[in-house]
Amino acid sequence: MTASSGAALLGLPPEDRTSSPYTGYTRAHWEAAADGMLDAAWKWATPGGARLDLPGPPSHSGVRSDGLEGYARTFLAAGFRVAGAGGKDPNGLLERYADGLDAGTRTPGRDDAESWPLILDHHVQGQPMVESASVALGLRLTRPWLWDRLTSDVQDRAERWLRGALRHVPAGNNWYLFPYTVAGFLESVGRGDAETARARQRALELLERWYRGDGWYADGDGRAFDHYNGWALHLYPLLDAHLAADERESARHGARLREHLESLSLMFGGDGAPLHFGRSLTYRFAASAGVGLGAVTGHTPLAPGASRRVVSGSLRYFLDRGAVGGDGLLSLGWHGPHPATLQTYSGPASPYWASKAFVALLAPAEHPLWASPEEAAPSEGPDQVLSVPAAGFLVQSTRADGIVRLHNHGSDHVRPDEGESAADEDPHYARLAYSTVTGPTPAANTADNHLSVTVGGARSARRRIHPLGCGHGEGWGWAASWHLPVFPTGPPTVPGLRVESVTVARGRHELRVHRVLGAPDGARAELTGWATEPGGPVSSRLRGLHGWEAPEDVRAPQGTAFTPWATVPRLAAEVTGTVVLAALASLTADPGAALPDAGSDEVVDEVVDRLEVAGDTVEVRWAEDGTRTRIAFGPGTVTVGHD
Repeated sequence: MTASSGAALLGLPPEDRTSSPYTGYTRAHWEAAADGMLDAAWKWATPGGARLDLPGPPSHSGVRSDGLEGYARTFLAAGFRVAGAGGKDPNGLLERYADGLDAGTRTPGRDDAESWPLILDHHVQGQPMVESASVALGLRLTRPWLWDRLTSDVQDRAERWLRGALRHVPAGNNWYLFPYTVAGFLESVGRGDAETARARQRALELLERWYRGDGWYADGDGRAFDHYNGWALHLYPLLDAHLAADERESARHGARLREHLESLSLMFGGDGAPLHFGRSLTYRFAASAGVGLGAVTGHTPLAPGASRRVVSGSLRYFLDRGAVGGDGLLSLGWHGPHPATLQTYSGPASPYWASKAFVALLAPAEHPLWASPEEAAPSEGPDQVLSVPAAGFLVQSTRADGIVRLHNHGSDHVRPDEGESAADEDPHYARLAYSTVTGPTPAANTADNHLSVTVGGARSARRRIHPLGCGHGEGWGWAASWHLPVFPTGPPTVPGLRVESVTVARGRHELRVHRVLGAPDGARAELTGWATEPGGPVSSRLRGLHGWEAPEDVRAPQGTAFTPWATVPRLAAEVTGTVVLAALASLTADPGAALPDAGSDEVVDEVVDRLEVAGDTVEVRWAEDGTRTRIAFGPGTVTVGHD
């Protein structure tokens, strides 16, 4: 792979393929990447340095909050950079951040070029609470070289502003870790009290409620499982304990991160890409923060060389694919700019939460993370299928093409107090499957990887997902769930209508079995597959095995984060009452694994030797080795066996 435009824009050194045979990146590349990012961003600083007003459309929080976001999120990268170098600051970063802290806290809330906005309740003016955690963590990381050299007046003003995070209401999710982090900093500099203790205790109590097992937290009281696990829910408490040298808390949080990395580390493709799944994807290589933190703290199942392969692979993946624009700034999107990837809270500086990946720099140059040669990532080993029961995930990776697929039967981003509404369907959570080489189609296009029921001309959405179980064995795995189809127009639901879904993964293939219950007369079911670029390097196939009519390709003109234009394979069937449907899907970039056209029976002969449906039971015999998979639907249950 040749040097990327992003690497050139950030001034990265030449590759080192001796130490890093997979990526060419070393610790020096990480330092240079941080320096280049910060240099480009600081060109947009206000005269006093309190805000970095990066160019672009504002978020819903407004320009002043966005400018604070630019200061705070880049300060996080600077903190990791300088702390990891033992205080060496060749570019004078800390002086700039010290000046900005002084200017921003003189008259908080004033509408001028420098003053930071006040920290208020999340539903009033909440974004500054998010940024307060980055300011606090930056100050904690650089305490000997920045905080300890400030005048007492500036320290007092900074504390007053930061305490706004302790006195206002966070959003009901990972936001509670922002006052936790602020309180941890204040206690670390001798400014703790009952207020800081309460903020920390409340966050830890909620974290316990949100822990679901297998190393995974829900992001709040619902079932939202996504990248916030690595870049927030694990990062803040374990990093706090690590910086405090608290062995008891480090062991507790570290054990959970270690278990989390057993599955998360498989969710990076052979090209370094993280899974395109969940919200805030414009944070990009922050997805590797948990891997880096595990290496820094020693709480990881990965060898040091494998950890470096994952984190450097993720960084290089985005630098190679246009994440850095010609002005040296991180764009709002995935590869390059991509509006459909964003949320309303995304502003010009939002991508700089990617700074969290630089936690890896806390490992000094002699640390095994950097001193050991790179090793293969988990997805570069043998084909794997791994179930994650707590989250309702099935992870499927294939070595030949380096693709990782996530079959989602448990994460829906619906809070317990919310009802069913098709208008609120989120493409980044609602789909049946996600991968490292494809993105979901936008809401205005045909949904990829989706089972819908059309009633009276209205097509249903998948909103709240109810897991029915998952498991895996050698070379195969399964996951199942059910949902109530909800409709954007007319009555939101149809009485008695329900969809149960099962995915069985083997190699690059996915057996998708659905039972539709209570379908009214005239209803029609539709199943779609992976959205890919026609004639592109990745191919998608969807083949009906039972109950489906002839397939067709549907256009998605708005494309995905990976391609400006895409097609989606689709199957359809008339359904009334209870109907069982079965299909075979495949996503591959392996030239030697090209599938026949969707209309050919050859694919069934090569993959599925026989499929039988008897009532609510489906049995498949696989052509490769003659093994059988049996799926039995019961009242509110699914049983899957394989022999």
